[in-house]
Amino acid sequence: MAEKKKITKADIVAFNDLKSETIEVPEWGGSVTIRRMTGGERDAYEADIFESKGSQLQLKRENFRAKLIARCLVDDNGERMFSDGEIAALSKKSAAALDRLFAACQRLNGMTGAEQEKIEKNLDIVG
Repeated sequence: MAEKKKITKADIVAFNDLKSETIEVPEWGGSVTIRRMTGGERDAYEADIFESKGSQLQLKRENFRAKLIARCLVDDNGERMFSDGEIAALSKKSAAALDRLFAACQRLNGMTGAEQEKIEKNLDIVG
């Protein structure tokens, strides 16, 4: 049996593990590209949507979908199309388009299924 290559720090840093995909958005007349978030982007997203209240976590629902989409929607160079300061503008777009992109972003980032259900069971929902 062949021994697996031991990877180095340089290998890890050089490896592109930010998978992307194209999503059709008929409400906008075309398609967009979404990509996986980096670890730092996911941490920032979670910090933005969860609020600690004592021993409880509360989910802040305001612009919940747009906050995730803004961190995943990228241009042809892989750069974010919407900054954090532009999330409110993105949230004003069609709910159908945002729902489609939100679901795709969740799936691409492993935020569906048992892991997400476990988190949501332990949350208080706030407006």
